This record gives sequence, structure tokens and C-alpha cells, in this order.
Amino acid sequence: MAEPTASRTAAPDIVVTDAPAPADLALISDELDRFNTEASGTADRRPLAVLVKDPDTGAVLGGLTGRTSLGLLFVDLFHLPPALRGHGLGSEILRRAEEEGRRRGCRSAVLYTITFQAPGFYQRHGWRVFGEIPCDPPGTSRVFMTKDLVPDLG
Repeated sequence: MAEPTASRTAAPDIVVTDAPAPADLALISDELDRFNTEASGTADRRPLAVLVKDPDTGAVLGGLTGRTSLGLLFVDLFHLPPALRGHGLGSEILRRAEEEGRRRGCRSAVLYTITFQAPGFYQRHGWRVFGEIPCDPPGTSRVFMTKDLVPDLG
């Protein structure tokens, strides 16, 4: 399949949307991954999910999504319904994601949370803040966190 090319006589259109087509998102992701693979010589990007499922129906109730790439575990989304919180399930989900990151060769992990979400939860599990950016509502910040997954042997 030939790669699409821009017309030589007209500049490409730029479109801002809140409803991108899944194929468009996939193209951007795949092309960036291809560039990263060529630049780094490493082709290790993989999605990661730790899902919590209803034992009777198999329906997903919550969990964690992210990815691994170039030695990093990225935690993108993490949600449990209120009824499943406070019983150690979130800790187990995070532990399993970190364990899978290590299994895939990740040395570190990164995520962001919001001050009204769960920075304390992550800190209790060895994550540390490396940046904070104010956001809305006033008084709220996005909190960027990291964790070493492999002990520093040096």
C-alpha cells in the first residue's frame, strides 16, 4: 500500500477535532512507533492492561491501562468503582502492572494523577513526584510521578 502524500501544489489541511477516527489515531501511533524503532533500534512498544472482571459475567469492572516502550512502563488510566476500593485490590493491580513492566525489561515507570485523585496511593507504593503543573479547578494540579522498577546496582 502506497503511503499518502501531500499535494505538491497545496499545503495540507489541518483539522482540529474531538472525534478522531480510530484509524487516524492508529496511523499517528504506528508512524511514531516506526520512527522510534528506526531511531532507537528497539521495537518493544506493547499495550498493557490489568483488568478486574466480574466473576459471574466476565464484564470489566475497572483496572489499569498503559503501555511499555523503550524501557519504561507508562500507566495511562487506573480506575476502580468505589465499592471495590479500600480492600487492597488497587494495590494488587498496581503491583501486577509493575511486575509485568519488569518482566518486559522496564527500568522505570511514569504516570500522572491529579491532586484530587490518588497521589498518596502511589506514594505509599514507592512512587515519587517529579513535577506538578497547576490545572483546573483552581488549586488543583496534575502530579507527575515515577518509580524505579529495577534497583540501582551502581
